[in-house]
Amino acid sequence: MTIEFSRKLIKGRIVEVIFEQMIREEGRYTVIPFGYEHTMPTLAQYRNISEVPNVIDNISDAPDFALISEDKTKLFLVEVKYQRTLDIEELSTCGKKLLDRRESPWVFVATPNGFYCAPCSSVCRENKIGELSKTGLQWNVKQTI
Repeated sequence: MTIEFSRKLIKGRIVEVIFEQMIREEGRYTVIPFGYEHTMPTLAQYRNISEVPNVIDNISDAPDFALISEDKTKLFLVEVKYQRTLDIEELSTCGKKLLDRRESPWVFVATPNGFYCAPCSSVCRENKIGELSKTGLQWNVKQTI
């Protein structure tokens, strides 16, 4: 494992923690860690079950979080990314991959210059992503998700 890989891994995990805390503090969603990193350690002990490889393949492409609205009528799957500079082409590629396997996924991106969030369909179709703004002590997540 190289130093650069380790740095990217750490930055990615930091962004996941930031996203999770932002959404939890906003208070309108139940936040469920959903991605490969969260479920794989538990599933690994069951590799000898014949169905598990298919499950693992499916989970390996899963977004990082599931968000359930407080009224339990909406579910959002969100992929969380860190980018040094906003790369819409990379986000569009990621969005297309998620759209191939999931219905209505979202992507959240943190950069040193700000936070961005949008449905993958919008990122792919419009080749842009909206920036989140901070008002007071709450993030403007209500209008985005």
